[in-house]
Amino acid sequence: MKRLAAVVTLASLAAVTACSGGGTTNQSGSGGGGGLFTTIDVNRPGLEPSAPANPYAPKGNSFSAFNAMKIGWVKNHLTDPNVALPGIAASWDLAADNSAITLKLQPNAKWSDGKPVTAEDVKLSIGIAYTQGSTAFAVTPGAAGAAAEVTVVDDKTVKITQDMANPSPKFARGVLDTTVVPAHVWNSVLPADFWDTLKTAREEGADAEKARETITGLGEKVLTFAPPKDVSAGPFVLERVNPGEALLVKNKNFFNAANVAPDQVKFLNYTGNEQIWNYLTAGKLDHSGFVAAPTDVMNRIKAAPGSEVIKGYSPVAVGLAFNQTKKPYDNVHVRKGLAYLINREEVTKVASPEGGTAAATTSGIHQKAAQAWIPETVGELEPYATDLAKAEEEFEAAGLTKKDGKWTLADGKPWKMSMHAPAGFSDWLSAQENIKSQLIKAGVDAEVVTTSDYPLYLEELAAGKYDAGFWLMALGPAPYDIFQRLYGASNGWANVAGKVSHSPAGKAGNWMGGPEEIEVDGTKINPGELTAKLNSSTAEEAKPIMAQLAKAANQDLPVIQLWDYVNTQFVNNSRFTGWPHDDEILRLGSGVLASGVWIQLGMVKAKK
Repeated sequence: MKRLAAVVTLASLAAVTACSGGGTTNQSGSGGGGGLFTTIDVNRPGLEPSAPANPYAPKGNSFSAFNAMKIGWVKNHLTDPNVALPGIAASWDLAADNSAITLKLQPNAKWSDGKPVTAEDVKLSIGIAYTQGSTAFAVTPGAAGAAAEVTVVDDKTVKITQDMANPSPKFARGVLDTTVVPAHVWNSVLPADFWDTLKTAREEGADAEKARETITGLGEKVLTFAPPKDVSAGPFVLERVNPGEALLVKNKNFFNAANVAPDQVKFLNYTGNEQIWNYLTAGKLDHSGFVAAPTDVMNRIKAAPGSEVIKGYSPVAVGLAFNQTKKPYDNVHVRKGLAYLINREEVTKVASPEGGTAAATTSGIHQKAAQAWIPETVGELEPYATDLAKAEEEFEAAGLTKKDGKWTLADGKPWKMSMHAPAGFSDWLSAQENIKSQLIKAGVDAEVVTTSDYPLYLEELAAGKYDAGFWLMALGPAPYDIFQRLYGASNGWANVAGKVSHSPAGKAGNWMGGPEEIEVDGTKINPGELTAKLNSSTAEEAKPIMAQLAKAANQDLPVIQLWDYVNTQFVNNSRFTGWPHDDEILRLGSGVLASGVWIQLGMVKAKK
């Protein structure tokens, strides 16, 4: 999993020399005269030469916004999850009650083999999305924001209706975020009776259950499908891949090809942050998404000829999360004591000086989004400014005692705080080492334990093996997505078809183990149930709920919010210019390679 290059999933930090690939230069090629554009895929370290050009394959040679196209390119707007830029759809109409979205496809869109992009391509792609459990195309009965009907109106128009039995305010986002593939290449992955099976799957009973299993079972066929060649509706087409690089060439049939500056795109291989640093300091990359780097490395990157760092809002934060089934973290006074003890400014300066800002407090929301959603509540929250005296008061209230300058547990046993992070997450590891130093200085014994990789880290975290670990949170822009990181499955609440259930600590993935009810402003609330309400609330309905949840997170501290991420983009002006500095254009949705969108919209220009 990797939403930010600051937290790239890394196999190792070993340096690997990229192969040249042969035949690619920075000289102008045929078509746009823009030469070669060089970048990396921050979402995926390591290239697989034998992998297919399949956007669903875990390591497929499909690069979002370059040779893989979505219906629209969703932005991470502060408060509206449905704001997007045109993709395969040139425009769309969203019903006032959010009950339907009607897509108008790009009139001149063609596949790289010359065939037109049609509504049937979009319908087949939606069918494939059902096999993958897509947000808007879920087969679970009653799933929030699920589509009810998909109707081909004409060759360039598709209408998708929402099941209003359990509507979601981010329905349109789920539709627009769908990858579109060519039906004439992919039609074999879905059986002829697929849509009949889907209709049955939406019903109740044994036949419906069997139909849902059939659709889910098709998912593996989709994941392993290998098209004979890349047929792209994007600005580029995959030419070849070797262990060092992937080369894409300009798609002359792309609907906006006249405004696509580069003739070729090269994705360089990397297996760790250090390689990306070397590429950037050498000026080899025209664009890279954020990668965590220490101050001295960041200074070298900035000093490279043509280098520019562009910053904007990123709807995500990182927190130190507690397993409350482990003592003494079951005691809120211990968590509060740690919040007063840890200097967040110092941690951020050491770990993410360019990619984050120290959290103003723990609210569960990125500070910038909090100012937009709940500005009045923000000032009411306890900031947990660093205060050693208050930290000691909280520890004493928890029954801890200090002997010979070291804090011990209430039963007199030694207390060692163990923090976990995955190998290769350089900002997380630096942060935990700094926290460790702060804790030891204050008399709390501490250690940092490294897990071999991120998937194993998540697996062991969910299994309740850690006392504390880092946890991505505040994932905007939708209110439900923001708070479900604290009050969702990881803390015991399951939201299935609008029905909320709670599992006890240690069961069904509940590794946080927080209380089922929390008293806020004199009233007991169930934060999981309130979070579930956000999945079907309007923006105005969501604001008071978010205020309650922010207060709950602030006083109960299931995590200590450490820093709010900054959307940092690295560009080089030596070969291309025209980079966007508009915050909304910068903050495209997760998994999207932003420079591909900028290129296809004609924003990026070859330097004269």
